[in-house]
This record gives sequence, C-alpha cells and structure tokens, in this order.
Amino acid sequence: MELGYMIIFYYGILHAFGPDHLTAIADFSIGKSMKKTMMITVMFAFGHGLTLFMFAKILEVYRLPEAITAYGDIISSTVIIGMGIYLLYMVYTDKIHLNKHMHDGKEHIHIYFGKEHTHTENIETASAWTMGALMGMGGVRGMLVTLGALHDKSINFEMILFFIAGVSIVFVSFGGIILYLNKEFLTNKKNVRKVFTTAGFISVLVGADMLLG
Repeated sequence: MELGYMIIFYYGILHAFGPDHLTAIADFSIGKSMKKTMMITVMFAFGHGLTLFMFAKILEVYRLPEAITAYGDIISSTVIIGMGIYLLYMVYTDKIHLNKHMHDGKEHIHIYFGKEHTHTENIETASAWTMGALMGMGGVRGMLVTLGALHDKSINFEMILFFIAGVSIVFVSFGGIILYLNKEFLTNKKNVRKVFTTAGFISVLVGADMLLG
C-alpha cells in the first residue's frame, strides 16, 4: 500500500472517532436490528466519504477561502442538533414504541416510531446516507490538511475508498457496541425512553459545542 493511501486510511480511522460521527451513528442505530445497524453504519460511511471527495475536489480546483469551508462545520453541527431535537420530540410526545412478539418460539423486540410498526429499511439506510453526506461537509478542511502531507497529490477516488475503509472500521465497531446496548437494555418501554432521551440530549450538546467551539 502506498504511503499516501496509508495516511488517508488512518486519517479515516481518526476522523471517525469524532464525537459528532459517533453520536450520529448512535442516533440511527439505537433500537435497530443487526442487519439494519450494519447497513446504516456502512451507508453513513459512504455518504460521508463521497461528500468529502466532491467538496475536496471543488476546493482543490477553485481554492475557496477558509470562511466558506467553515459553513460545512455549521451544517454538520446543525444536523447533529436537529437529530437530537427530533429524538427528544419523539420521546416526549410518546411516539417511540416497543413491540414484543414470538417468532419460532423466540421472543423478538421491535422498536419503532409512529403509530404502527413497519419495515422501513430502505428509508433508514437512505437517511443514514444523506446524514453522512451532510456531515461530510464539515470534514473537508481536515481532509485538505491531511492531503497537504501527500506532497500536493491530486485527490482521486482511490483515496476516498481508503478513507471510507478507515471510517467504516470504526463505525461498524461502534455499531457493535450499540447492538449490545439494544440487546441488554432496550427490553422495556422505560429503558427505551431513557436511552433515547440520553441520546437526544447528547446530540444537542455535541452539536452546540461544535457550533460554539
């Protein structure tokens, strides 16, 4: 592996540990099945990486001032705050529900928003991709700084694939932690409300800190 690709790969790992990214993964993955959680984390990573690639190419060509790239951070922060407010709204309007039923002699638990349980895998993964894309705008400056260490190499799609690989390792691993939380704690309505309320408050606090920081 070329040194440049190794740098991008490890940058993706470090980038993924940002509290905003982990908060977003948690918000989307709480209460979801293993299949949904893995799909959500991977789609978030791809949306994030592709947006970084697109905006980094634009900035590479047009050399826009830093004041403009700062708007990406504002967008990322607003997305995180919005997700937190949405979760809190769903909790306090009692629109998060827990449904227990049996499949082949085993108890299954489904957590869903709204009036009835529906299968919305496509909507959830598309939403995760979109959120990842929006939050990718906030990582453009960091990506360009990292690319500066590559001796003015042009940004190419292979670099972004290595970045996505690095990000995905962290996101999928963190998704595994959320799956454990789902299995061990989200077994009754009281715990569901507590966990989603905590996730909502953390999202608002992380987003506000990003805006003020």
